[in-house]
Amino acid sequence: MADEAVAERAAEPASHDPQKPQGSRSPEAPPRGRERGGERGGDRGDEQAQGEAEAHDGPEAGDDEAAERAKERERAADRIKDLTRDPLAEEDGEDGPTDLAAAARARRAGRKLLTSGRDFTSFDRSRIGHAHIGDINVSLDARRSGVAMRGGPVPEEELRRLRRAHVEPAGYVRLRRALESRRLLVLGGAPGTGRTCTALALLDEVTRDGAGDGGRVRRFDPHQGEGVRGLVGEVNGREGGEGGEGGEGGERRGTGYLLELALDRPGTLPPDEMDLDQLASTLAEGDAYAVVVVSVGSAANPLLAGRYGMVCPPAPSPELVTVRLRERLEEARDHEALERAARIAEDPEVIEAVGLDDLRPAEAELLASLLAEHLLGSLTREELLAGCRGIAAVQAHEWFAGVDRALAAAPSSGDGRTPVRSATAALFHPVAFRIALAVLGGGSHSAVSAAAHLLTWELSVQSDPDSTPSRPLFCDDPESDRALSRARSDNGAIDVAGAEVTGQLIFYRGSALPAAVLAEIWDRHFPVRAPVVRWLRLLADDPRPQVSVRAAVAAGELSVRDFEYGFGELVRPLAEASSPRRRVFAATALDQVAGHASHRKAVRKVVDDWSRYGTASLRWTAAMTLGHGRAADSVDAALDALARIGVRDQGRQLAVASLNVVRLLTLPECATVLRRLGQWAEDRREEYQDLALVTIVRLATTGVDEVLDDEPGTPLGDRGDWPLLLALAVTRPELTGTLADLLWTALNTARSRDVAFDALEALLRSASRGERGERGEGSERGERREGGGDRMRPGLAALLPALTSDEHDRQQLEWLLRRMMRDQDRPLTTEQASALWRLAVPARQRRSDEEESHG
Repeated sequence: MADEAVAERAAEPASHDPQKPQGSRSPEAPPRGRERGGERGGDRGDEQAQGEAEAHDGPEAGDDEAAERAKERERAADRIKDLTRDPLAEEDGEDGPTDLAAAARARRAGRKLLTSGRDFTSFDRSRIGHAHIGDINVSLDARRSGVAMRGGPVPEEELRRLRRAHVEPAGYVRLRRALESRRLLVLGGAPGTGRTCTALALLDEVTRDGAGDGGRVRRFDPHQGEGVRGLVGEVNGREGGEGGEGGEGGERRGTGYLLELALDRPGTLPPDEMDLDQLASTLAEGDAYAVVVVSVGSAANPLLAGRYGMVCPPAPSPELVTVRLRERLEEARDHEALERAARIAEDPEVIEAVGLDDLRPAEAELLASLLAEHLLGSLTREELLAGCRGIAAVQAHEWFAGVDRALAAAPSSGDGRTPVRSATAALFHPVAFRIALAVLGGGSHSAVSAAAHLLTWELSVQSDPDSTPSRPLFCDDPESDRALSRARSDNGAIDVAGAEVTGQLIFYRGSALPAAVLAEIWDRHFPVRAPVVRWLRLLADDPRPQVSVRAAVAAGELSVRDFEYGFGELVRPLAEASSPRRRVFAATALDQVAGHASHRKAVRKVVDDWSRYGTASLRWTAAMTLGHGRAADSVDAALDALARIGVRDQGRQLAVASLNVVRLLTLPECATVLRRLGQWAEDRREEYQDLALVTIVRLATTGVDEVLDDEPGTPLGDRGDWPLLLALAVTRPELTGTLADLLWTALNTARSRDVAFDALEALLRSASRGERGERGEGSERGERREGGGDRMRPGLAALLPALTSDEHDRQQLEWLLRRMMRDQDRPLTTEQASALWRLAVPARQRRSDEEESHG
């Protein structure tokens, strides 16, 4: 047949004569053929059924029976069509789409974020404030601002050590000049970033020629006076500050004062600009200097935006580690070990174990101690890595230890009965933001912020159930959220309604922090579990996969830490929910648990029991869990369970079973799944045949990125925008014949013919127009990704010749191409149809067909 034959025949009249023989080519219906290897009993031709009826009961009875058979075939076709719809869209209506691709990407991101295999019990939790490794005893706790601070002079020995070990942050000279010119500096920074050391270093420099006997650098206890106003009295030498002992302010000339304000405590108000002006004037009169250290946040923003405010950037981590290493190795008198230690610090395994993008000064000191002890032979490499893994755990402990201690000791109201608990939500918001970032990190900043506010409400209600939490509406500060949570933001792709748009994403500054945060709140703060569970259930209802799926992965990780609690409070209740979205949440969490070898056997027992004896909702959830490939002992066992779920109750859950059979095709055992599909197609029981037919059609309409767990870089992962059927034909060429046979079966079975031809049309258009997602009439789901058509042609070139091996198959393809050319909305051009025909029919076969037509 010549290449132009398809285009020529497209001009033929489109009228359809129902009396045309089976081999005639009407644009309205494809040529009907016989099954490969035999005829399927339920799909005999109309003429044969009508002839049998007439011979038995006469013409009228034959007409009635033929009509009834036609209606039954139509009902069977409609049922197959219904079963190929998206089973996850039930709650949105029969045509409601769900973005499986976005869900798959969110699941991969969540797994990458949390599945790190870290050991969070490497340290004695009863003394987590210190890390004890060999002879190393380094304090890691960041002081809560102004809580344990004691006033008094800073010893010269401490200042000398500071001069030797301090690493100047970026902009240090600018900070010093501002202090010298204004006498007063309000220095903002996140706790633990070295802001206090920088403040002391600044005061040490500007007071070199200052007072000596009384201490030229002094800490001022904020509880001894009224903050800034109390410091004014201290500088003047009046009572109310510790300075009253000297009697005269003149004895303190040239002194530098350090004041740390705790503005994050409920009821604490920041000083106003007039107080700061008065302090600056007093300092100038006494030739003194002062640095007021505050934590970044909404309360400190007015101070940092004023004339005295400046932000203190953290010191660079490599320099911190190098300085600390030099100190340690000089003490050991091993001057050649510094270079070796630097190489170990750059070891990818050590970097992965630390899991932090930048280190605080105390963390750098610990890492340097670990490296030095390892070089000196006191620590093995395993102990070194274990110590590195504990650094993030200590940071998480500092973030959450005693957060609500101030609320527990809140002052009473005037009547002596009602406690005063103001600003509860403001206190819990930084904590909630860290937890939300651990769960949803890598998602959009807006999603993390919204989830943090939801959790803030839950924490506030749990802490004070008699009060309605209140929160100012215009005090959020993204920069403060990032600084207080060691987070960073970046532009990236966000899934919105099936499309990707550019938005602001937010991450922890370190891969170890998300898991460390979840381990801390779950293992050490039991009362927090109840509000976190309620919050995760709210996230399970979120229609955005980047929220609900990531939350499900986090729920699975939490369940690993206490499976009894997680299963009873999160997994089982949501697995029985009426909402498909909640059941997907439970299935994703269960699969995450199954990723841990310690819990895999328990998960498999649960899923097997649900598939056999569970309610309809539990069987549905079991099917979604099985599709991930880790909830059964083998692929064969998973297929047995999915078939058991799919054929039960007249195929009530056949749709979700078929979806998860398709998901198993991304596994290395793909051939096992295809072999089982062939067996189901040949089974004498119609429900198994339907399971095979629906799965085959779904295979042709499913994109790789909807079902793939692999990251880009794998043969399938590099073809995420391809239809799965074409991707398998290219990446697994040995299976092309089997794939073609299965699709041929669906195309030549009456009840699946229409929807199968729609699926084949979508495959053809994917390569002909360079876009996926175009469907024939009656199609329910498609991709909206542009481009990639030329890349997909090898898939069609591999599949179509195997699918059109004889003249009848080529007639069906010709009919379909003509139908596509006559489509009024999306007509296929002559060139596109000819190109597809050449892909399907090799040149040698085309010459043979042409010779036969002229013979």
